[in-house]
Amino acid sequence: MSKSFDMIVIGAGPGGYVAAIRGAQLGLNVAVVEREHLGGICLNWGCIPTKAMLRTSEVFHLMHRAKEFGLKAEGIGFDLDAVVKRSRGIAKQLNSGVGHLLKKNKVTVVMGEATIPAKGKVQVKTDKGVEDLSAKNIVIATGARARELPGLEADGDLVWTYKHALVPKRMPKKLLVIGSGAIGIEFASFYNTLGADTTVVEVMDRILPVEDAEISGFAKKQFEKQGMTIREKAMVKQLDRGKGKVTAHIEQGGNVSKEEFDTVISAVGIVGNTEGLGLEALGVKVDRTHVVTDPMCRTEVEGVYAIGDIAGAPWLAHKASHEGVMVAELIAGGHPHAVEPDSIAGCTYCQPQVASVGMTEAQAKEKGFDIKVGRFPFIGNGKAIALGEPEGMIKTVFDAKTGALLGAHMVGAEVTELIQGYVVGRQLETTEEDLMQTVFPHPTLSEMMHEAVLDAWGRAIHF
Repeated sequence: MSKSFDMIVIGAGPGGYVAAIRGAQLGLNVAVVEREHLGGICLNWGCIPTKAMLRTSEVFHLMHRAKEFGLKAEGIGFDLDAVVKRSRGIAKQLNSGVGHLLKKNKVTVVMGEATIPAKGKVQVKTDKGVEDLSAKNIVIATGARARELPGLEADGDLVWTYKHALVPKRMPKKLLVIGSGAIGIEFASFYNTLGADTTVVEVMDRILPVEDAEISGFAKKQFEKQGMTIREKAMVKQLDRGKGKVTAHIEQGGNVSKEEFDTVISAVGIVGNTEGLGLEALGVKVDRTHVVTDPMCRTEVEGVYAIGDIAGAPWLAHKASHEGVMVAELIAGGHPHAVEPDSIAGCTYCQPQVASVGMTEAQAKEKGFDIKVGRFPFIGNGKAIALGEPEGMIKTVFDAKTGALLGAHMVGAEVTELIQGYVVGRQLETTEEDLMQTVFPHPTLSEMMHEAVLDAWGRAIHF
């Protein structure tokens, strides 16, 4: 095996393997080092397997609504082991697919633990020993892991991380989810739909705190209708673990209450995987477990780049992949555009789904924009009613002076598939006039996107 490369990528997640493939496409001799699974956390323990499980809960929910659609369904139930088996099978299938893509593009794959002992050098500890590799360019794509707070650490039995929640030993009866970001809310939605008595505790003043306040509020009402208990401006101070139960000390409004659960899922953020790489000795700056980079993902050390979760927010697979392409093109001598975080959509696959891109209404006001806001409810859309999904809304935020789309926010069925329309609009710098003149097909959910633009100028037709 060749020991010298043009580019070495450390980590084969959605950032790393995409960077490796794009580099190979551009004629670079590329190696990728992975210590565990090709595809990283996203493919094996995150994005993909969670969506498989959420699809199961969605179908289960629809089965209970069979009568609404003129159907009969009796004895509805689920086999949790089979649900997990399907999810793991899908992850395995895609893991194999990544291996095939790397091989097809002639990327050298080295399985093992990497360190960077010196500039241009990568040392890999493998099952067979130590391999010394060299490259002018090194891309760090080591991702992140679940953050654990003192006293709330996971044990895999009573207290779970997202990994434990993906391969549960049992179906929770009374579940506490700590944190209401995308990970926490998705697991809360999954287990609540399957019948767990679910409580979500969020330290901020509202759930889904990065979303537009109006969207967060709408989602909260829907979750509560489904039987979830939502506790905002609250904090889990302590977990007392007993036999088959956990007593949570929850502080809210200056008072501390105790409540028993049989399962706790901790989803309080992530920390970057910076340890053991030798970054500090190399001169790479690390701030609060994330590598500091410029907009082109370059570190302060020439020839060393960092992409994806390790390089900071937003912690999204598609952001990592796009950064991977950008860095590969930069290394190959190209002139790519920097990734713009404000133009990256965020998606949460709970029920109802939540999706957004750009500034919230509050952020636009804080930045001094004179804004126009449009809204359109699902109840005003024929396709939504036909689908039996009349609960939801789409919201747009425009610069009143220029017509620029500053932000778009959605909650409801399939909004994670709709949001890309606005993402493309922002990328192409479309104005409200461009969007108004676009013909949207009927009957589709996408018509609501058109109406939400029209509504910002008081021109909505169907509501």
